[in-house]
Amino acid sequence: MNNNNSKSVLLIGAGILSTTFASLIKNIEPDWNIKIFERLDQPAIESSNEKNNAGTGHAALCELNYTVEQPDGSINIDMAKVIFEQFEVSKQFWGYLVESGQIQNPDEFIRPLPHLSFVQGEKNVNFLKKRFEAMSTFKMFEGMEYSEDPETIKKWIPLMMEGRDADETIAASKIDGGTDVSFGELTRKLAHNINEHESAKIHYNHEVAAFRKLDNSKWEVEVHNLETGAREFHVTDYIIVGAGGNAIPMLQKTKIPESKNLGGFPITGAFLVCNNPDVVSRHDVKVYGKEPEGTPPMTVPHLDRRYIKGKDSLLFGPFAAIGPKFLKYGSNTDLFKSVNKDNILTLASAGIKNLSLIQYSIQQVMMDKSDRMEELRKFVPDAKDEDWDLELAGKRVQVIKDTEEHGRGFIQFGTEIVHSEDNTVIALLGESPGASVSVSVAVEVLENNFPEYIDRWEDKLKEMIPSYGQSLIDDSALLEEIKESSNRKLEL
Repeated sequence: MNNNNSKSVLLIGAGILSTTFASLIKNIEPDWNIKIFERLDQPAIESSNEKNNAGTGHAALCELNYTVEQPDGSINIDMAKVIFEQFEVSKQFWGYLVESGQIQNPDEFIRPLPHLSFVQGEKNVNFLKKRFEAMSTFKMFEGMEYSEDPETIKKWIPLMMEGRDADETIAASKIDGGTDVSFGELTRKLAHNINEHESAKIHYNHEVAAFRKLDNSKWEVEVHNLETGAREFHVTDYIIVGAGGNAIPMLQKTKIPESKNLGGFPITGAFLVCNNPDVVSRHDVKVYGKEPEGTPPMTVPHLDRRYIKGKDSLLFGPFAAIGPKFLKYGSNTDLFKSVNKDNILTLASAGIKNLSLIQYSIQQVMMDKSDRMEELRKFVPDAKDEDWDLELAGKRVQVIKDTEEHGRGFIQFGTEIVHSEDNTVIALLGESPGASVSVSVAVEVLENNFPEYIDRWEDKLKEMIPSYGQSLIDDSALLEEIKESSNRKLEL
C-alpha cells in the first residue's frame, strides 16, 4: 500500500538493467510504485536475450582486454579485479533472490563452466604468460593454470587442438571458476517476480514517446499503447532509461542538458553457431583470444559453450555489421534521427579519430561465410562449413561523448550512467560487461542518485549483498566466504 513517503519510478525497457534495478527497489522500498514500459511483447528480446550475447559471466577470468600491457611491459590487472568483484556482487544478489524464493531454479540461468584464454604467436604468448604471473598471486584468481605445452592444452580444449600445426607457438591459461549465464532467462525470471508485486507492473507493447517536466519537479511521460493505439500519460518522480540501444534517443527526448554532445554508433553482432552434438560435446569451456592489433575490445574472438533452454551449442565470434538501427527490432531511421545540432561535431570527431574502427567495420561487412569460417579455423582448424550457421545477434550502441580527458568525440567502451542534475532522469548506456555487472551498476545508481535515502537502505542492501560497503579485492577472507555462500545458493 502506498503512503505519503512513497515515490514512483518509471523504467523504460524490460531488459536486464531495468529489471535488476526494479528488483532492488522492490526489496528496499516495497511501497514505491514501479512501472516498466516495454515496446515489445516480452522481456529480454533485445540485447539481454541469450541468443544476442555470449553469456559469459564476465569475471575477467579469460577476457584479455581487461588486463592491459603497459609501456614498460608490465600488465595492469586493476580492471580485472574490479570486474571480478562486480560479478561477485551480482552473484550475491541473485543468490539472495533464490534463497528468498523470489526466483527459482538457478541452474536455468547460471551454470559452472571453465574459462580459458588462448593466444597464438610469440608476442601474445609473452603477454599471456606475464598476465598469468600477475593474476595468479591474487586470491580471486586462485587456481588459474598456464601452459605452453600442446599436450596439456589438448586436454583442456581438444576441439581446438585437432588438426593444429604442431609447430605453432601457442599458450593458454585456464580457471575452473567461470560460468555460463543465460541473461535472457534471468531477465524473464526477474520480470515475472516484479509483476507478482502489488505495486509493480510491466506494461508490454507500450512505447514511450515523449517527456514533459512539470513545475513540481515530477515528469509527465507520454506512452503509446501499441495494441490499442491509445495515448497514455503517466506522472512519475523518477525516470530510469534502461532501453538498451534505444537509450540514447530516449535520453535525447527528455531534453535534459546532459543529453547534449552525446551520440551513439550502432553495431550489429553476428556469430557462427554450431548445434551438431558430436562437435559440441568436444568443447566444454569458454575460450577468449586476443583482439587483432589496432582493433577495439569488441573484436576479441571467442568460442563459447552455451546452454540455452535445455540445449547445448557452440558460438564463435563476434563478427560485426554496420547498419542504422539502434535496436534489432528498430527502425532504419534510428541513427539519422539521433543526429542533431548538439552532437553532430561530437560524432564527426569520433569518426575522424576512429578511422581504424570504421575500416574494421567495413571489412567485417564485406565478409562472406567462407571468410568467417577462415577466422573460426584459427580457433578450430578442422571446422566444417556444414556444422556452422551464421546468426545475427543483438545491437550494441557505442556511446560517443565529449570529455575533458579525451576531448571531443570519445568512444566509451563499457557501461555509462548519465543523469540529470536533480537526479530525476537516469540513463544506463553502453554494453559489455553490462549484464554481468548489472547489480553493481544499479547499486551505483542508488548511491549516486538517491543520496537522501541511502543511509536508511544500508541494512537492507547488506542483507541482499553481504559484501556491500566492503572490498572483495582487499579482503581475501571475506571473498572466500562470499564466494562459498553465493555458489551454494546458486547451486554452482
